[in-house]
Amino acid sequence: MRFPEFSGEWVTKSINDLAVVIGGGTPDTTVKSYWDGEIQWFTPSEIGKNKYVDSSLRTITEVGLNNSSAKLLPPNTILLSSRATIGECSLSLRECATNQGFQCLVSKKCNVDFLYYLIQTKKKDLIRKSCGSTFLEISANEVRKIQVSVPSDVEQQKIAELLSLIDERIATQNKIIEKLQSLIKGLRVCCMQRVYGNNVYLSEIAQIYQPQTISSTELTEDGFLVYGANGIIGKYKDYNHETEQICITCRGNTCGMVNYTKPMSWITGNAMVINTDKYQDKVCKRYLYHYLSAYNFNSIISGSGQPQIVRTPLEKLKITLPTISEQKQKAIIFDKIQDKIDINHKVLNLYIGQKQYLLRQMFI
Repeated sequence: MRFPEFSGEWVTKSINDLAVVIGGGTPDTTVKSYWDGEIQWFTPSEIGKNKYVDSSLRTITEVGLNNSSAKLLPPNTILLSSRATIGECSLSLRECATNQGFQCLVSKKCNVDFLYYLIQTKKKDLIRKSCGSTFLEISANEVRKIQVSVPSDVEQQKIAELLSLIDERIATQNKIIEKLQSLIKGLRVCCMQRVYGNNVYLSEIAQIYQPQTISSTELTEDGFLVYGANGIIGKYKDYNHETEQICITCRGNTCGMVNYTKPMSWITGNAMVINTDKYQDKVCKRYLYHYLSAYNFNSIISGSGQPQIVRTPLEKLKITLPTISEQKQKAIIFDKIQDKIDINHKVLNLYIGQKQYLLRQMFI
């Protein structure tokens, strides 16, 4: 797919011809003078959602920068993840640094926006050239050797402008979702703090248990939805819950995340099921889902290595239950906002799908 005013062959080059590749580093976390400074310092989990990033979760000082392998990167640097989710990237709006999970690109002979989109078409190459026994990682030298094709400067700009328009809409859509998520979170917390009714233990209104787990190798392309540590993780040939269920992630970094499953699904052992099917006269399942979504589980998360939630503390959670009719009324309000969030997620996925289609069609 090409704009009609352009013709001629694209030229094959290496990433090294187009950009300077720069790695990152982490200052000693035990030295306070290295942290909370004026330099933005990104980790891979902070990039890839939107085209541009501005503020990082943590910052470092100039002293920290000088006493580590981190490098000060200029504005408009492509922050390219070289670990974990290899190939995710964002453009920095200002000077920044990164940890060692990056091989960043500072453009030297290429439209930086075009290069940002171009590198996204090379994820498979980046992954294929990665290595490592503990986790996959691609080195700076391998990134430099990646072969790409580029058109004239004018065509680069035209392609980048089109894709930038879609990215602007994706960023707007993400902001809409974030505001709706903030709204429902605030309303949940406010409502649950001011709710009046009977105080009961969670074990009095639900059966709490860990279901049988399945390995990732058993997941299939078709079948029933599987819920694990990160929500829906795939599909399986069978299901272990016929009805909708509340489940709480009980292992790993997402410990305490609350999900509401679809009927006829498989819930793995990485989640704790809160089954209220036998207590429908006491509790509205959707009300309890929203109630638990507002709960701060940090107080019952244990484990020095891997965070985890065990059954006994969950059973002793105090839940405030108004009348069934009041529970249903509150659930309806929250469900309306949740429906709005879900609709906007679908719109977001359409824009992302459109962008991926153009990335496949407009680049060699």
